[in-house]
Amino acid sequence: MENKTYNIGVEATLEVIGGKWKTIILCHLRGGKRRTSELKRAIPNITQKMLTQQLRELESDGIISRHIYEQVPPKVDYQLTEYGESLSLILNKLCVWGEKHIDRLNEDNQHVVLMNRDKVS
Repeated sequence: MENKTYNIGVEATLEVIGGKWKTIILCHLRGGKRRTSELKRAIPNITQKMLTQQLRELESDGIISRHIYEQVPPKVDYQLTEYGESLSLILNKLCVWGEKHIDRLNEDNQHVVLMNRDKVS
């Protein structure tokens, strides 16, 4: 395994959860187990190929776990691992900040629509 060097800790965080889709997937998994089809419906702009790739990467990093049910047709669901749950505070803060940012944009007459406002606990 090659040595890695980070200048600051956020680089390591972004290496795991960065990109367009991973944080969105993780936010949907905060509510509990989700099947692939549920995630696809919740994130309509993601392709099936990209969703599968992102789920595999998050699983490889130990952030989510995949459970395969032995049945026909096969059923698979995903959930945050205990390690993944440790991201909940960060994800909540990102959601709250984004909602405030959208409110600010709308105050500036930019007409931004937020489909679902998170219920942060």
